[in-house]
Amino acid sequence: MTCYEVVVIGGGPAGLAAAISAYENGCRSILLIERDKKLGGILNQCIHNGFGLHTFKEELTGPEYADRYSRRFYETGADLMLQTTVLDISEDKVIRAINEKDGLVTVKAKAIVLSMGCRERSRGALNIPGTRPAGVYSAGTAQKLVNIDGKMPGKKVVILGSGDIGLIMARRMTLEGAKVLAVVELMPYSGGLKRNIVQCLEDFDIPLYLSHTVTKVEGENRVEAVTVSEVDENRKPIQGTEIRYECDTLLLSCGLIPENELTQGLGASMNKVTNGPVVDSDLETSIPGVFACGNVLHVHDLVDFVSEEASDAGRNAAMYAAAEPRYKVKTKIPVKFSKEIRYTVPSSVVLAGISEDIKLRFRVGNIYRYKKVTALAGDRVLAKKIRKVMTPGEMEEIVLPIGKLKDIKGALEITITVEDND
Repeated sequence: MTCYEVVVIGGGPAGLAAAISAYENGCRSILLIERDKKLGGILNQCIHNGFGLHTFKEELTGPEYADRYSRRFYETGADLMLQTTVLDISEDKVIRAINEKDGLVTVKAKAIVLSMGCRERSRGALNIPGTRPAGVYSAGTAQKLVNIDGKMPGKKVVILGSGDIGLIMARRMTLEGAKVLAVVELMPYSGGLKRNIVQCLEDFDIPLYLSHTVTKVEGENRVEAVTVSEVDENRKPIQGTEIRYECDTLLLSCGLIPENELTQGLGASMNKVTNGPVVDSDLETSIPGVFACGNVLHVHDLVDFVSEEASDAGRNAAMYAAAEPRYKVKTKIPVKFSKEIRYTVPSSVVLAGISEDIKLRFRVGNIYRYKKVTALAGDRVLAKKIRKVMTPGEMEEIVLPIGKLKDIKGALEITITVEDND
């Protein structure tokens, strides 16, 4: 059995950043396992620009962003297994994986970083009524067909869901000559970034119907039409509001699900809102020495935030493998939040050995305007900020300064509140 200090599972943007960071923090025994034949993950099919504005201070395409991190990874000399699928992980950090070349492989790790990314929600999970013809694709599958395989999924398109991939594919399909008839969103707000709504829909006169959903798919061999209906406050279709679109393609952009089968099999505590593991401010899960980052932890809106978070996970994994004292016994202060917030990452804060500010990320459950976000430890204000607009489609953050954190020993919890800005 081969032993490593740090094993990173997943070679997308999170895994690459974590492995590089582990190396930069002194670890020289690193293995990265990736099930695809190439590093970079989903970035390889995202040929549009807009990546890297925070990380590199310039606009890059997805492949360019992936290439920069891939080059840095190869420079570390860390071990790499491509086209290798991890089967399971034991509590004592033994990883079983399989590939065509080596068959069954067993690896032992001192620390593990989970960075498996996420997958799209399928039609089967959405329970859309109607027939089962060809022409129904997830937006990511359509993106791969167009950008990687050079094939068009269809010519007349309806898109269900206004997640960022769906918005981007509305523009991409239009540029390739298809007619996007409508983007339909179940919720009363879009699930994508504001910039994508403007650049991908408004700039191309593509209509966005909020509080609507697809209630019927027609077609025997191929999609022939879909019916769209308005929904009430309980998300139930309203009779008499049906609109029938004749089309040959339905794209689904209805949310992403973190790939956490390995995490659950390991027995880590899970967050029911994010569908990712519960982590503390070190990004350590409930299993000591197992860290999580990127979209396997919670779905991000910008890859730059994935890389930043993963760098922290890689550094902390390297420190754990080096037997840093702060990881032996942890005192965690739970993070609570007001009803406007859906979740926070991390779920708790570790103060022992703290060496920098803690960035706490969260998403709200509705659209809020002119609100004050405050972080409190008891009646002590740790941080506050004013937000003109907060939407569920864009991640929020608040920074807890190290100086104030060091002065709250004995605090029972940290609370994040959203209130009117009086």
